[in-house]
Amino acid sequence: MEQLKGKVVLLTGGSRGIGPIVAESLAKRGANIALVARSQSGLDDVATRLKRLGIKTLIMPTDLREPSQREKLVVDVLREFGKIDILVNNAGLETEGAYTELSWLPIQETIEVNLIAPMALTHFVLPGMLERKAGHIVNIASIAAKSGAPYAATYSGTKAGLAEWTRALRLELAGSGVHFSTIFPGYVREVGMFARFGMQPPWLVGSCTPSQVAEAVVLAIEKGKVEKTINSRPLRYSFMLNELSPKIGDWLMRISGVIEFQRRKVGK
Repeated sequence: MEQLKGKVVLLTGGSRGIGPIVAESLAKRGANIALVARSQSGLDDVATRLKRLGIKTLIMPTDLREPSQREKLVVDVLREFGKIDILVNNAGLETEGAYTELSWLPIQETIEVNLIAPMALTHFVLPGMLERKAGHIVNIASIAAKSGAPYAATYSGTKAGLAEWTRALRLELAGSGVHFSTIFPGYVREVGMFARFGMQPPWLVGSCTPSQVAEAVVLAIEKGKVEKTINSRPLRYSFMLNELSPKIGDWLMRISGVIEFQRRKVGK
């Protein structure tokens, strides 16, 4: 069991969505947090709330789309805190729409933020963790990593890549003292796309809350959970059927209402 009290957490996507809720859950357990996002004002608001919990907070306005800013981020956090015990790769872009109608720039930016940035930040923090023989990387994926969502093809692809990359590193570095966890939220209520679109997911598919995702992150760190799916409906058997027979998986996506839901969400 890993205690969070006194640990230094680098959390990306810390200004909005599930980020502030995850940050608060970690802070309540005594973790010191370096908050990362593009929005200075958003980070200021979250940091003000966290400081009331008596922990050290560092705000790091950073554009994770830019390669040069990723290494600088890690260097600056190490300069301030001296170490990074836990990296939570939470930042993500939910670029949606018909793939052929999207311009290349948002597709490229989604890949940069959702997949390449977590790889880069992990690459920069791993040497210190390996030297100390202790550390934890938590990557926020999505159930779209297990069953790709139409009209969110790039998002699904980046989350699937993130999940399998994490699995590969977990196996590669087993016994090193560095642990890896992947969180697979379903449709997240209250924040993100639901706040924007005001839509509810299909009943058969279910959803989850930001607090449930935050609890899963804490559990992954404290209990060493390697993977956790967060959703109000049990989807394990659906994922198994999808692996056994992609045709059946496609049929399940149709009858569950996911395809129609995704189509309506992007105005198709």
